[in-house]
Amino acid sequence: MLSPVARQLRDLEHAGELELPDPGAGRTWERWERLAGLARRDTVLGRLAEAHADAVAILHELDGPPPERAQLWGVWAAEPPSPVLDAIPDGDRVLLNGRKLWCSGASICDHALITARAGDERALYAVDLREPSVRVVPDTWHAVGMADSDSGAVEFDHTPAVVVGKPGEYLRRAGFWHGAIGVAACWYGAACAVADPLHRKIAEGRSDEHGAAHLGAVAAVLHAAGAVLRGAAAEVDADPFDHRHTARLRALRVRAVVEQTATEVIDRVGRALGAGPLCADPEHARRVADLTVYLRQSHAERDLAMLGHDVADQEEPW
Repeated sequence: MLSPVARQLRDLEHAGELELPDPGAGRTWERWERLAGLARRDTVLGRLAEAHADAVAILHELDGPPPERAQLWGVWAAEPPSPVLDAIPDGDRVLLNGRKLWCSGASICDHALITARAGDERALYAVDLREPSVRVVPDTWHAVGMADSDSGAVEFDHTPAVVVGKPGEYLRRAGFWHGAIGVAACWYGAACAVADPLHRKIAEGRSDEHGAAHLGAVAAVLHAAGAVLRGAAAEVDADPFDHRHTARLRALRVRAVVEQTATEVIDRVGRALGAGPLCADPEHARRVADLTVYLRQSHAERDLAMLGHDVADQEEPW
């Protein structure tokens, strides 16, 4: 039985609403704006839609098997130290064997792009998850926030896979960083949804000046984050193949800005509205919990350190 978010995702796919412009094709802001809108509707819906759209873009970029209508794709590329998923050559094909963690949409997606170890390198593979050798591992996803994303572990028992691109190419391409900003667009949309109850309360005259001050601060940071995303979209469209070697720096900056914005929105809305909505409004409570977990897709200080080193190499850093 499909969960409500899975049904919504299927309905969107059937209606063609998951067919988004590829990043760098001249309509990048339209792509990110639509992802933000889906995440504003439901954080988990936006997260799964973003992964599907990212998979489609990756397949286009790396000349992978073209996705078909009615397919839902995930991108499972987390690489913790263990366990390890191995890619085993088998004549003219490749078999995946082992366990993969952090598989968002594990029971929802029917196809996925999956990273696995190929010798000393990591490579990307397309897998039909309907293969009988694929098994979703029960009781491996206990999150309260993003509970409906179904991001548990998946076991592969010599599962046939199709190579997508060359080993390491998935990470080397400019589109990896363009896709990273697509995630930030979803954070932004989810943060707008968290802010909506505060806006309604002030608009209806049901708060004091402290609440209005919090709304003013929230409006300012959300406006700034939206402007940063729009500017980044224009830059991606102007240099889709990253000839200027700015894609990583851009993505790290944008993600840092949007993450800080979303964190401040959660904090200020909570301080302005108090515990009431978190305890009595299930939709708002779920949005806050979902976004709190989703933001941890950022690597926090590790990403900031990477950004700091990149900025240090710039003659004009600001």
